Amino acid sequence: MTALTHYPQGFQGFLDAPRVADLDRLEADIAVLGIPHGVPYRDNTYTYAASSIGMARAVRRETTYNPGYLKHWDFDLGGPLFGGRDVRLVDCGDVPHDPTDVAGSSRLATAAARKIVDSGALPIMIGGDDSVPIPFFRAFADKGPITLVQVDSHIDWRHEVGGITEGYSSTMRRASEMPWFMRMVQIGQRGVGSAREAEVKDALAHGVRFVGARDVHAKGAAWVVDQVPGDRFLVTIDCDGLDPSVIPAVNAPNPGGLSFHQTVDILHGLARKGRIVGFDIVELAPHRDPDGMSAMTVARIVLNMIGAVARNGQLGR
Repeated sequence: MTALTHYPQGFQGFLDAPRVADLDRLEADIAVLGIPHGVPYRDNTYTYAASSIGMARAVRRETTYNPGYLKHWDFDLGGPLFGGRDVRLVDCGDVPHDPTDVAGSSRLATAAARKIVDSGALPIMIGGDDSVPIPFFRAFADKGPITLVQVDSHIDWRHEVGGITEGYSSTMRRASEMPWFMRMVQIGQRGVGSAREAEVKDALAHGVRFVGARDVHAKGAAWVVDQVPGDRFLVTIDCDGLDPSVIPAVNAPNPGGLSFHQTVDILHGLARKGRIVGFDIVELAPHRDPDGMSAMTVARIVLNMIGAVARNGQLGR
């Protein structure tokens, strides 16, 4: 039987957290999982899957520092990372990938994430391109009702591209077919992507609530949080949802995106409003990040999310 996760050579855990390779024995409050691959389109000589393959490693590296810093004051959070709470954080490693068996790799990713969900831990998934949230979303089957909250420049509602139905342009279309997602709110749209008029109409007909980047800038993060219904949230972030001045190392940079503080304020607001049951962030392109600043910013977003849920009584079974 293929192992659900592994630790590549030179692996550095997120915050140097303990490793848990046997997901059947997982006992944690928060479990980090890497899915550092994706689904390339056949006609692309340059693929997002290939460019984001080092994302999980790069983000983890930016959290490897003096362990004593975990007790230092974090000005984003107003106190130490865990807010004085005893938080069991583990790193479950990366899901293996076989480029000759994309469907099998996807099933393996779902199985690994499902083990974390069933254990009662909060799964934090680091990609990978924007197709890997699809198998991650499937791990929440029968765990609804959940409101799916996406931050992205694009709406990802294509049914298929070149006959491929689970690529990075189809993420939210596939999510719309998962009945445990009762509501979908998509934040940060701007510019031009793969969506045509038909995809926009399909999304609106499904009941998607779009909150464009202009509205975020004009009305603020608190207003955005008010637009999100429900009290159980899965948050999925494509790094190009943020402005390229904040995270320049993305596959599809586009001006006018969210700021760092808008993004983390939305996370904090959702954690106060209800329970975040899952989180993923995808599509950092490490080869475009020679100084590591984009990876560091992604790491800070993840740390803010952890601090937010720790402070709002969301951890524990």
